[in-house]
Amino acid sequence: MHDDRALTEARLKRVLEERIRPALYPEAVPLEVAAWVAPGEPGPVAEGLAATHTPVAVGDAWGAPWGTTWFKVCGEVPREWAGRTVEAVLDLGFDERMPGFQCEALVHLPDGTPVKAVNPRNQWVRVGAPVRGGERVEWHLEAASNPVILDVHPFRPTPLGDRETAGSAPQYRLARMDLAVFDTEVWELIQDLEVLSELMAELAVDSPRRWELLRAAGRALDAIDLQDVNGTATAARSALREVLSAAPAGACAHRISAVGHAHIDSAWLWPLRETVRKVARTTSNMTALLEDEPEFVFAMSQAQQYAWIKEHRPEVYAKVKKAVAEGRFVPAGGMWVESDTNMPGSEAMARQFVHGKRFFLEEFGIENEEAWLPDTFGFAAGLPQIIRAAGSKWLLTQKISWSQINAFPHHTFRWEGIDGTRIFTHFPPVDTYNCQMAGSEIAHAARNFKDKGVARHSLAPTGWGDGGGGTTREMIAKARRLRDLDGSPTVEWERPADFFAKAEAEYPQAPVWVGELYLELHRGTLTSQAGTKRGNRRSEQLLREAELWSATAAVLAHHPYPYEELDRIWKTVLLHQFHDILPGSSIAWVHREAARTYAAVAAELEDIVAAALAALTGRGGTELTVNSAPHARGGVAAGAVGPAVSEGPEVSAVPRDGGGFTLTNGLLRVGIDGRGLVVSVYDLVAGRETVAPGGAANLLQLHPDFPNMWDAWDVDAFYRNVVTDLTDADEVVLVEVSREAATVRVTRTFGASRVVQSLTLARGQRRLDLGTEVDWHETEKFLKAAFPLDLHAERYAAETQFGHFHRPTHTNTSWEAAKFEACAHRFVHLEEPGWGVALVNDATYGHDVTRTVRETGDRGTTTTVRVSLLRAPRFPDPETDQGVHRFRHALVPGAAIGDAVREGHRLNLPERRITGAAAVPPLVTADNDATVITAVKLADDASGDVIVRLHEAHGGRAVTTLTTGFEPAGAVTTDLLERPTGDGPAIERQGNTLRMRLRPFQIVTVRLTRADGR
Repeated sequence: MHDDRALTEARLKRVLEERIRPALYPEAVPLEVAAWVAPGEPGPVAEGLAATHTPVAVGDAWGAPWGTTWFKVCGEVPREWAGRTVEAVLDLGFDERMPGFQCEALVHLPDGTPVKAVNPRNQWVRVGAPVRGGERVEWHLEAASNPVILDVHPFRPTPLGDRETAGSAPQYRLARMDLAVFDTEVWELIQDLEVLSELMAELAVDSPRRWELLRAAGRALDAIDLQDVNGTATAARSALREVLSAAPAGACAHRISAVGHAHIDSAWLWPLRETVRKVARTTSNMTALLEDEPEFVFAMSQAQQYAWIKEHRPEVYAKVKKAVAEGRFVPAGGMWVESDTNMPGSEAMARQFVHGKRFFLEEFGIENEEAWLPDTFGFAAGLPQIIRAAGSKWLLTQKISWSQINAFPHHTFRWEGIDGTRIFTHFPPVDTYNCQMAGSEIAHAARNFKDKGVARHSLAPTGWGDGGGGTTREMIAKARRLRDLDGSPTVEWERPADFFAKAEAEYPQAPVWVGELYLELHRGTLTSQAGTKRGNRRSEQLLREAELWSATAAVLAHHPYPYEELDRIWKTVLLHQFHDILPGSSIAWVHREAARTYAAVAAELEDIVAAALAALTGRGGTELTVNSAPHARGGVAAGAVGPAVSEGPEVSAVPRDGGGFTLTNGLLRVGIDGRGLVVSVYDLVAGRETVAPGGAANLLQLHPDFPNMWDAWDVDAFYRNVVTDLTDADEVVLVEVSREAATVRVTRTFGASRVVQSLTLARGQRRLDLGTEVDWHETEKFLKAAFPLDLHAERYAAETQFGHFHRPTHTNTSWEAAKFEACAHRFVHLEEPGWGVALVNDATYGHDVTRTVRETGDRGTTTTVRVSLLRAPRFPDPETDQGVHRFRHALVPGAAIGDAVREGHRLNLPERRITGAAAVPPLVTADNDATVITAVKLADDASGDVIVRLHEAHGGRAVTTLTTGFEPAGAVTTDLLERPTGDGPAIERQGNTLRMRLRPFQIVTVRLTRADGR
């Protein structure tokens, strides 16, 4: 037989696009359309329904950036259409090349009842199937004219990302507003031909099945009268019936669990307020689709998004709650938002699960066992234990497939965290969280699956996100045809928990991956929008203080505990840890609002702390020091208030030959040269130099920073090829010398920017404090501070949630080389046996560590730590980071890992100076410095029980004794949700002491019942 494959395939493509698709709506009549433009920000639905509308027509421009237009759409079904299926086709001016990221609308009935959304690839509203003819129809569309930020020409700077700069030019033109006959048979034929052609394209050319499908396609095309597609669609479908239904999938076919999905970023290229409406639109679509499609299952994560529609769109939430009760709308993930997991602190990461799971439990009676984070930019090594401590056991993500260099070796595996906890983890091999059930996607999932031969199941999150409206009826139709089809993997709609149960059961010996899941992409998110990152870190620390002092005041002084305030503030902070807010990859509007929110959070938490401390210390004139850190300092115990004591030799400062100054405190001798660079930090205790020979620490370095794409997200390795050392100083002056401290101020200018640094050596401290204020006005530049250390280390420690983990300092393999920018919380620590150095920070995360061998002199090793301070990408916020920023760092020579832990907390929880009548003993203390108490609070159930969360922080085993400042009646270990579990360490209680043994990095939550019954 002659090879006519290409001819038939080309024929199929043209006939489908030019004849069959246009026949879907064979008859149409225009609708009457009127519009009302809401002034300012979106208002209530009732306002839009009651407004006076002005007639508009198809072709008219509408929609200023970020505006809201209410369209009133009216019409009458022609009587001659009786008995037929009729839909409204409502095209607001969509660009179908993008499934979301543009205008969209929620359709309401005249009484305000939500119907469904219209989106770029979901433009219909059903009138009836069949209609009687003569029906009057009326809908009200709340249309959002969200501008296109990420266009088909992406990453171009635009002022559209903030209402304050976006202007008022209309963004869209009405394209179609019709009532139309919907030809169900043509629609089904389209789905048949799409599935057939997409499957055919994925089969080998010499596959008999491919030729079987090709011949069936030819017969179907022969059966179509191109001048009467609607009249001949049934005949064409008959020609396809056998190849699409009579041949089942092979016995070894890959099995795909489809989960309806709409990944909605809680903020990104739109502000938070618009996400509220995006969620309402998408959930309206999905609840309507669930009513029409009995086999369909839809999952939605992020408790915050449920809370939004509960508060702002209760009529939509009522439908969601009903669908959840029926078991087909599945709350997934058990987190408040799909947060970043690299940068949130220990308690914040724990509270993501606490607040997320509690919301689902209280609202729906559902407890998730999976963490659902398809789009998060890498996963910290401390996360598995947190997931387990929250009562979950599975993790799903897709994002690691975006890595640029190394392909991850598994799709299904067990992920081991820093403490040894293992979580069953799945990366969907379909490599998207917006699967559309295309044949290419389904075939890719099977071919790509790396665990073939030992496992057969994978998951496919299916639906358009971010304003695309979720799963479509076309996706469901395709899945139905692929359920059991020869040549294809099988497809079945399933809940995430059902998938995980099957996958884990079939793969009990899944391989193990140890340590962080590093995304080889989006490394710049560890630095972009420094103000947002500072706001997050400060909020985390203030929340710790507010809980600690409020709990102490409640127990010791009967001060009211601010349950509602702390709950609300925690949820606000957790929301802003969403994976496009904290990483700095949202539009200007989002970060402008975040700055205001963080300021308000700080003010409220400061008031809570002040009120609690006042209740504890009373009125008086005694100078007191408040120590909120988990370690004693200055003679004040951890979590206590008392008079501070200065210890150690006094500080001195003398000029250096050639300019600069030498600072000494009996522990360190610091040399600052005439350029304001730190050329020596001599450890007088150990008798060794910290700074590498010929090197200069605290050296500011400026790089060009223009990645190939994803400006705010990415730092590409080639940025390191060009560097400018900022060595010229405008001034180097000694501004403070006292018994307690000496400070040198260094001022530099470069480009359009100015830096003022304060280098301080304090009495009794084995550290050099570095304060940096940058008035930053550069564009597409990357600012780092370098610390070349005279130290040979093959690895270094970086703090993460509830502990730390090690990364190599070498680049032996491509896996190590790819980690040229990485994340640390409060410290990085390097050491040779017996002596180490820590570099601690109060608000930065990104850093790099490299090492070289000196070619002259002693030929020793220089290991350089560089902290990332600022970037200046122009997309999506063209003014990223412009303005004043403040950072604090400290260089700690002679530091063991415990010193790094302690100094990190001290820098982030500075002492408070107050006056009062009396000192305050700690509510809870631990007697082992390796044990860090991360939270002291009252139980969330308002029982008055005291909750203490602690962990082993040095990476070894620890025996610790907790001593309480009150008489406990009972003590139990709990999960993160404060529920007794019985699987924590045994507690030996005697009076007000509790002794326990901890494994390396083990998290323990202890619930203490108070003997006073309060």
